[in-house]
Amino acid sequence: MSHLFIFGMGYSAQVIATRARAQGWQVTGTGRASDLAFDDDTKVRAALAHATHILSSVPPADDADPVLARYASSFTPAHWLGYLSSTGVYGDTGGAWVDETAPIGGDIRQTRRAPRAAADARWLALGARVLRLPGIYGPGRSALDRVRAGAHRINAPDQVFSRIHVEDIASGALAALAAPPGAYNLADDFPCHPNLPIEEACRLLRLPMPPLQSLDEAALSPQARAFYAENRRIANGKAKRLLHWRPRYPTYADGLVAIWAAIRQSGG
Repeated sequence: MSHLFIFGMGYSAQVIATRARAQGWQVTGTGRASDLAFDDDTKVRAALAHATHILSSVPPADDADPVLARYASSFTPAHWLGYLSSTGVYGDTGGAWVDETAPIGGDIRQTRRAPRAAADARWLALGARVLRLPGIYGPGRSALDRVRAGAHRINAPDQVFSRIHVEDIASGALAALAAPPGAYNLADDFPCHPNLPIEEACRLLRLPMPPLQSLDEAALSPQARAFYAENRRIANGKAKRLLHWRPRYPTYADGLVAIWAAIRQSGG
């Protein structure tokens, strides 16, 4: 039986694990949804010795990749390697389309994306399938939840973001299990202004639109404000060609309608 070991059983990785198990894979890993603690070296290395595939969803910490720092010595040439990265490695493109041929990191000594870009490059050098992800949404983490919590609409008319539904991350990761090494952008087909999903969520919830606010008026956290400092459209053509992958939810509207239907069906 093929055995997938996942470092970091978080939001996206749990969906990947569920889909993999449904296809007959044995799945183990570390994180809040797993029985193994990341720092239990003996048990983790024993599990890695039996794994055929290794996937990391653990982001850098303290300017280093904790998985590579602690466990790269247990990787072998026989292992399939995968890494969930971020399209943030591309930086700001002024709203232009960007694909996997674009440079990453820029001057990694001076940018907030330096640790992520460095980790991305290290996993590529090891022969991993590096899946670069934009804004992630899905059940419990969508514009519907943000509107209910008091979302903002930001007056930034030229801003464009890409996003991806968590189920499409899972299908892309499973497709990558049979793919050659390299970087792959997993994003939907419709980059758009971040206000549009908020407005669609308001329509579905039958709630009034929040007023337009400047970044200063919205009093965003530093992390959220930094999100608006970059502007890009993510091209997903390589994943479609080489992984034979297509997003089940090609637009934010498709994804939100499906999430809302599930909420209503469950009585939420």
